[in-house]
Amino acid sequence: MSAPVPYTPQDDPTAPRLVTPDDPDAPARVARLRQIGVGNLPVPEFDQFARNLARSVGAPYAMVNFIDENQQYFAGLFTPADGQPSVDLGPQPASTDRVMARDHGWCPYVVVRKKALVLEDVCDYPRFAGNPVINQIGIRSYIGAPLIDWNTGIALGTVCAIAPEITPWGRQGLDTIKSMAQQMVDRLREIEEQGGI
Repeated sequence: MSAPVPYTPQDDPTAPRLVTPDDPDAPARVARLRQIGVGNLPVPEFDQFARNLARSVGAPYAMVNFIDENQQYFAGLFTPADGQPSVDLGPQPASTDRVMARDHGWCPYVVVRKKALVLEDVCDYPRFAGNPVINQIGIRSYIGAPLIDWNTGIALGTVCAIAPEITPWGRQGLDTIKSMAQQMVDRLREIEEQGGI
């Protein structure tokens, strides 16, 4: 009789599978963001943009998010007011609270698809229901739109909003997130024309 095979969690066929989409544009995106003059530093103007986005869609959290091969960077970030819980992005390198793994959240899908994504209840979609941010951060709703580069057609990143409860974003939310994405694209173009921030 052979020895029993030890069980490991990754062998569990009932466990949710997280498949982060292939992103062949990532190296070109990183180069383009450097060329524009943004990418991996917080930008106070983008924080204000995220605040306005959160208010516009009625969400407690919003981000301006740039994605490279390995991680997401929130160059603009809005979290709830003082005294309320904020987003816990999980284990982070020292001195940063704006970085999240590329396989967390839904922005990598928006970037690869180059289309807005509205998830009023992320648990309604088996493809997205196993995402770590549901249990680790407590996110239940997501809305995001890509930032499409005016020169290359590459998605540079996203603007997005998240909520810990089911949120009926609806058509109005979709229209708003797309409009806000275009506003950020216009601002990125101005930044490039001005030689960076």
